[in-house]
Amino acid sequence: MVKHIVLWNFTEGLSESERKEAGEKMKALLEPIKELVPGAVEIQVVRNEFLSSNRDIALISTFETPDALTTYQNHPAHVEAGKYVRSVTCNRACMDYEFM
Repeated sequence: MVKHIVLWNFTEGLSESERKEAGEKMKALLEPIKELVPGAVEIQVVRNEFLSSNRDIALISTFETPDALTTYQNHPAHVEAGKYVRSVTCNRACMDYEFM
């Protein structure tokens, strides 16, 4: 199994309502890709709710294999979603790791 975690901040200048809308749109674009990619186990987008965090939004996903992660990353729906995500976020951090 492979865990794929991506963290972002929203771009400067977005109001709280724009951040909420952006988070909802990211969720709507990314989470359904699970049904399109063989080997995708979980895709979840969550917004930060605690002041102790230093990122605004996260993508937490699980794939059966590294190849399934690669398929996800290259899937047209993911590529298209990425265009929107990059337009509303900055300071991307990513970690991928295998686990049993």
